[in-house]
Amino acid sequence: MTLNHAPAVDFPDLRWRSISEGDLDAWAELIARTAAVEQPVWFERRADLEQIMESKNNPIGPNTVLGLDSGGVPRAYARLTKNKDGEKANGFCAVDPQWQRRGVGSALLSWLEARTRQRFAEDHSAGPAPRLRIFIEQKQQHQCALLQESGYEVVRYYNEMHRPLSQPLPRVPLDHGLELVPMEPGLSEAVRLAHNQIFADHWGSEPRDEEGWGYVVNDPLARPDLSAVVLASSTGEVVGYQLASHDPDTAVTRGFTEGYTDLLGVRREYRGRGIAQALLADAMRRFAAAGMDKASLDVDSENPTGAMALYRKMGYAPVNTSLAWDKVL
Repeated sequence: MTLNHAPAVDFPDLRWRSISEGDLDAWAELIARTAAVEQPVWFERRADLEQIMESKNNPIGPNTVLGLDSGGVPRAYARLTKNKDGEKANGFCAVDPQWQRRGVGSALLSWLEARTRQRFAEDHSAGPAPRLRIFIEQKQQHQCALLQESGYEVVRYYNEMHRPLSQPLPRVPLDHGLELVPMEPGLSEAVRLAHNQIFADHWGSEPRDEEGWGYVVNDPLARPDLSAVVLASSTGEVVGYQLASHDPDTAVTRGFTEGYTDLLGVRREYRGRGIAQALLADAMRRFAAAGMDKASLDVDSENPTGAMALYRKMGYAPVNTSLAWDKVL
């Protein structure tokens, strides 16, 4: 079943259409204007949007909508992503601060919900009812209020954690038979496969295909020089990894520089051998050598591996909370 067109947006004061490649700069400017007021920890920039436009699994034509005012200036957008076999869709949107509290956000949520239903139908999903998930920082109180009023429920909490690099840095040696090596392109596929196995039992996680993995390793902010992989010496098998990024622009808005651990994982059969601690200690030293002030990461507050306790032991402390909001349609 293929649907010919995406649903309409019920907000007539703006002219709505799909996003196209010619909108790249204006789209990025809309997100930046919104971020300048709302001050999120992270937001998508032009280079991120370039990657999004190249998606084959989630082509921007049917999965985006852009609202323009009478002068042709973009004032709001929404975007939906979904893995073909996934049990949820993820929604993203932004409304220009000058157009907030007029009902635009509610109209975008309705569009995202309608498009989610279409995507599940297109994918012939025979499992649970369509589910839409939206992530919002807890400090964004008016967006959280809108989601609650619209029938969404908080299903998970995520903590951003920081570790000052000015404090003494730990040294954590690896067990015999394990070796830590730099993250290199030749290891990417092996790390992807290891990641899919490691996170198979993690809440909300879905396998990363090659395109989804490309968003991680080819991200404009990705820093392989700040990343590392642990191998089993005898077989060369990937048993753990730490993939990091660095956003130089955050120093302007946040007042400090940080190395960010995007992904950290250890194969189940190798857990309890200090591999995660060794990878974090290595990351801290790499970040410090690059002149950064803090090491940072995000963690699911209910992570079954006890990650929160591990990070606290390594000197990380929570500084910000994000919420995963779900609505079953």
